[in-house]
Amino acid sequence: MDMKAEFINPFLESTITVLTTMASVQPVPGTPYLKKEASVVGDVSAIVGITGEAEGSLCLTFTQGCILYIISQMFGEKKTKIDEEVKDAVGELTNMISGASRSALEKLGHHFQGAIPSIISGHNHEVRHVTKGPILSIPFNTDAGGFTVEVCFK
Repeated sequence: MDMKAEFINPFLESTITVLTTMASVQPVPGTPYLKKEASVVGDVSAIVGITGEAEGSLCLTFTQGCILYIISQMFGEKKTKIDEEVKDAVGELTNMISGASRSALEKLGHHFQGAIPSIISGHNHEVRHVTKGPILSIPFNTDAGGFTVEVCFK
C-alpha cells in the first residue's frame, strides 16, 4: 500500500479535529516525511495496531510540555507531570484519532479495525512499529511544543 495523500490526509485531518474539539488546541501540521528508523523519541506515546485491508499501526508521541498543555486544556485543570491520568488521556486521544481516521478511510472504501492503544512513557523512550513497512511521520506544532503522528503500513 503506498502512502498517497488520500491515505495520509484522514490521519492529518482527524488529529487536528480531535485536538481542536477535545482540547481547544490548534495543532499546525509540518511537512510529512518518511522515517527510516523504527523508534520514536518523546516523553509519552501511544501506539495502536490497525488491521483489515492492510496491517499497520498509528503512533502519537508527545513532548512533555506539549501533552501537559493539551491535557490541562482538556480537563480544565493544570497538569504538571505525566501521571496515570495523563497517560490514560493520551490513550483516549489516540483512540479517537484512530477511530476518526478509520471512518474517513471507510468513506474512501478502505476498511480497518483498531486495537487498544499501548502507552509508553519516560524521557526519550523508544516505540517500535510492529510492521516492517514505511513509516510516515507527520510533525505537528502547538503553542506548547510539538508532537508527531506516525502511520506505518506494510
